[in-house]
Amino acid sequence: MLRSLRDLERYTVSASDGDLGSVVNFLLDDEQWTIRYLIVDTGGLLGGRNVLISPISFGEIAWSDRRFHLKLTRDRVKNGPSVDLDKPVSRQHEYEYHDYYRYPYYWGSSSWLWGSGAVPGALAAGRFRDEPPLNAAAPATVPDNDVHLRSVNELRGYHIQGTDGAIGHVDDFIVDDVTWRLPYLVIDTSNWWAGHRVLVAPQWASRVDWLARKVHVDMSRDRIKTSPAWVPEAPINREYEERLYDFYGRPVYWVGAVRPQGAAHFPSRSHP
Repeated sequence: MLRSLRDLERYTVSASDGDLGSVVNFLLDDEQWTIRYLIVDTGGLLGGRNVLISPISFGEIAWSDRRFHLKLTRDRVKNGPSVDLDKPVSRQHEYEYHDYYRYPYYWGSSSWLWGSGAVPGALAAGRFRDEPPLNAAAPATVPDNDVHLRSVNELRGYHIQGTDGAIGHVDDFIVDDVTWRLPYLVIDTSNWWAGHRVLVAPQWASRVDWLARKVHVDMSRDRIKTSPAWVPEAPINREYEERLYDFYGRPVYWVGAVRPQGAAHFPSRSHP
């Protein structure tokens, strides 16, 4: 099912032996447009620090209760590698994180979103925690600029630039609650088309200007205004998606495609 990422904020995250805290942000993989980690505010439980939680560790998701249940104990999370979330999370941090939890790496040569599978649960497949590490040894050094994770809260507000003027700004993201891929950006057009929001797939971006905080798309304002209407209160079903992709003449992502094709990604933080 496709959901608003903003709606998932403040969900409670529960370990197997008690609550950990609540979701306050997400880290987005800018190469495959997939949520890789939840940022969880633990309050006073872990000394007031925020922690990263990967969807790989999810057990049951209680949507009606707004709660993510983990296959981890609170001590397991508490003793995990410390990450300064005020700074970019590098690949080196991810090596340490995955090795600590004994998760297989999701990155590498595989064409799947999650290493050996299309969904985060398949990556682990019950083979983590107590078993020996499944990964090859991490490289001794990883380049400092090897960063592909972006704060969702930081990306909100980026301006969308069309072929004939500004279209709006990124207001939210739509997430697939099974794969954790982000098939759409929610664009607020209120600066020129009051009261409207539209969906734009991230792979339709032609380029991103990091310094100017702009996403450029090959679409005109009139094209946006005549696109299939999107009602935020209504579920996004496949019928609507087919009309949207047909209108823009774009290849659909759900037929034989696991990762976004040709998606413009945000430049490295070290090289804006």
